[in-house]
Amino acid sequence: MTGRHSGTRRAACAAVVVLGVTGGSALGGGAARADDGIDKLSAQQIADRSRDALLSARSLHLSARGELGDNSPPMALELTLDRDGNCTGSVDLGKSQGSVRIVKRGDDIWVKPDANFWKNQVPGGGSAFAAILNGRYMKGSADDPRLRDLANGCDLDTFRKLVSDNADNDRGTLNKGRRTTLDGAPVVPLTRMRDGRTLTTDVAATGKPYPLRITVQGAGADAVVGFSAFDKPVPTTTPPPDQTYDISALLGRTSAPV
Repeated sequence: MTGRHSGTRRAACAAVVVLGVTGGSALGGGAARADDGIDKLSAQQIADRSRDALLSARSLHLSARGELGDNSPPMALELTLDRDGNCTGSVDLGKSQGSVRIVKRGDDIWVKPDANFWKNQVPGGGSAFAAILNGRYMKGSADDPRLRDLANGCDLDTFRKLVSDNADNDRGTLNKGRRTTLDGAPVVPLTRMRDGRTLTTDVAATGKPYPLRITVQGAGADAVVGFSAFDKPVPTTTPPPDQTYDISALLGRTSAPV
């Protein structure tokens, strides 16, 4: 299936782009541990522990919304994912470009674009796809070339690798703010200026020093990334057969990307 944009690929990449904010922002690398006195550490020590805490997670929920600049449209992302490649959630491409619901379990993946997605991503042919699916999910294999990018974006190991690969990309002075609260939880904010943007990471001040929220502002960016549900299982519910449609039957047996 072709169109002006590779829509489901954009959906997969949206998650990677958002997490890329963490890769070279206020996080460092080091040894994660439970530390209720973390606010007494230096900014870099907190950053070191925060990154390693993120890398140690077996699963998490990632929530992101806003604009990352570079003329990219505002997007919203909600994904729960783990290291085994299981995930569930959705990506909203913004500006009425459509949204995509995603479920992946083992080697199977289900994708349900909405009507706006088909209209904008497949001009001239999207309405036909939407009519055939009639609200059902497309189902395929995670190894299908048309779904591979999306499947990779659903794997927590993809995010962990991105964070690790950017471990040495931090630039600018890292500053530590005073201990405060975020949704009732004590946190220590770390702030860094980078490429004309202010990046602030709120690190949990009690228990394991996970990054709980990252905000990006300036130079066309205005986005918030949240992390939660660390090490909690990804929901196991998958769409029933009567709500699915085989992707090969819909798109034909071609290796062209979705």
